[in-house]
Amino acid sequence: MQFGSSSRRKKANSAQEELYGHSLQFYGQPPIENISLTEFETFAVERLKLLKTIENLGVSYVKQSDQYSKKLESEFKNLNFPYRVEVVSIVDIGPSEHEKRRKDHISHFILRLAYCQTEDLRRWFIQQEVELFRFRFNDLGPNHKLEFLHRNNLQYDTISAEEKKTMQDKLINSSYAVSGITVEGQDFYKVPFQDALDLVRTRKVYLKAGYVYIPHQDIVTIVLNDFRTRLSKALALTARSLPIVHSDERLQPLLNHLSHAYVGQDYSIQKNVGKISLDQIDPLSGKSFPLCMRQLHQSLREHHHLRHGGRMQYGLFLKGIGLSLEQALQFWRSEFIRGKVDADKFDKQYAYSIRHMFGKEGRRADYTPYSCMKVILSNPPSQGDYHGCPFRHSDPELLKQKLQFYKVSPSGISQILELVKGMHYQLACQKYFELTHNVEDANFSLNHPNQYFIESQRVLGGGGKDIKREVDTPQKAKPQPAAREVTAKDVPEMMEDLDSFFQDA
Repeated sequence: MQFGSSSRRKKANSAQEELYGHSLQFYGQPPIENISLTEFETFAVERLKLLKTIENLGVSYVKQSDQYSKKLESEFKNLNFPYRVEVVSIVDIGPSEHEKRRKDHISHFILRLAYCQTEDLRRWFIQQEVELFRFRFNDLGPNHKLEFLHRNNLQYDTISAEEKKTMQDKLINSSYAVSGITVEGQDFYKVPFQDALDLVRTRKVYLKAGYVYIPHQDIVTIVLNDFRTRLSKALALTARSLPIVHSDERLQPLLNHLSHAYVGQDYSIQKNVGKISLDQIDPLSGKSFPLCMRQLHQSLREHHHLRHGGRMQYGLFLKGIGLSLEQALQFWRSEFIRGKVDADKFDKQYAYSIRHMFGKEGRRADYTPYSCMKVILSNPPSQGDYHGCPFRHSDPELLKQKLQFYKVSPSGISQILELVKGMHYQLACQKYFELTHNVEDANFSLNHPNQYFIESQRVLGGGGKDIKREVDTPQKAKPQPAAREVTAKDVPEMMEDLDSFFQDA
């Protein structure tokens, strides 16, 4: 994979000295080297895992707390990303540190390509990258912070000693961790209030005439605002160049796959086939189905029909929890013929698609149940559809009514709606899990509807008297199979469109 032209590659060595002289950067210059497709994908997936971890930790822990920082630092180490400055000069760092900085740089730009495609993807990417930058900047020592500011030509206006003396009492009373002793020994920056909304919102700075006065220790706020602005503009520019990037047959499927990537357990492995029976689906739907699948099941029972989006999402989920092909055919046939589809029409128009889903027709591929990212980001529901993510695609008032119907407590509903407002849809679903299973901490990061089902069964111990066969699965924790590595050769098969097999007549 090539980044940049041949003329720029001639300056690679000097450019790398400039880029990697500091472990933290604004990612202003794109990479200017060749990398293999394997390295391209490996870098992207590892950074994506890190960003998803940041999203989950942001709700599980208080941001910037000791627990949050220790956990995030551990993730940096596990994924071999730089997280602490040891030296400044590129000449002095070893190969290991240089490789970490290189991976950090290249992986950021790869995910830019993948996550610039829609407004939702850009918003999610910016949010996680900003939190990542905040942690890394706060981890810098005073000298390294100044070095970073100088490298990036960040100059902020400080107030004069006379002005600081005039406002000293107000600065002490308004600024967090500023006292009469420390106020004289540090700079205060005067910036427009909109550049420090986080500090204004939490009342940690002195606000006067549209300006805030920020102590040097809180300089991260305006640096973050600068970083967010630059990244937002860069993503918009990247989106304009996508037609050129998509002309490369090797990159288009990889980038599309990354933007909907799921990096957890592979639920296409059918170890549970036959573990549930048809009469268990109704009680399981009320106890162990995530809200998206519970909604689809209820709609199917009420209307005796689902459009192709709903059939794909729900059908693959049922396959993943253990419904066999024979049971699936019986399940869908019995439900559809209660509506406007007779048995003959079902066999002609729908049975083939179900067999195809199970790998018995067409290319005989083992199609994977949809991950949360795929449910949230692809094929949004229109009027008359019931697929998608209720936390992402439902009107907040309708979602509130649905949660009330399912007897979620008022305080629990408020917590869920707050997470939805912050666009933390998977975390909202995880909170729904905790509330409906009466657990304080789910102790897992929810990334897949089938993961929700498995974790629910572990908590419930297999359910009640009406749930029998699915509890044959041992309740001792098993090592989860590793996610199957996706190569460039595999992606076209994985991304094959099933719509033609599920279209309504």
